[in-house]
Amino acid sequence: MQLLKKPILAFFTLLSIGVISNAVADVTNIDNATLAKLIEEGVPVIDVRRVDEWTNTGTIDGSHLITFFDKNGRYDANAWLAQLDKLVSIDEPFVLICAVGVRSRNIAQLLDARLGYTAVYNVKQGINHWIKARQEVVPYNP
Repeated sequence: MQLLKKPILAFFTLLSIGVISNAVADVTNIDNATLAKLIEEGVPVIDVRRVDEWTNTGTIDGSHLITFFDKNGRYDANAWLAQLDKLVSIDEPFVLICAVGVRSRNIAQLLDARLGYTAVYNVKQGINHWIKARQEVVPYNP
């Protein structure tokens, strides 16, 4: 199977022209309070940011660190999905988080609309808002 490596622009272009459906029934955008509740319930949190971002801000304790877009906006969806599939099945709930909620929202829409994941949560304001609200993070430890 050929790996997908395309610039971030192509991903967002597909979103904007409707190749990736805008009807996203099962993606739930959540706030910090809901994120805290889901963490307490043991719902996996997938941090899609890059290593440099994890290093700068820290991460939510126990979150799974799986970079989606590299620094140049390229991605390998097949490799990322292989890592995700080790953590959750298509019908299990999980949370996606990025810096401000944009990347994670777009990934969540792709997972739901095109790949059939049924219980995807997106942290709508990302980890930056989590940190601003003085919620706990831990230093990135590779």
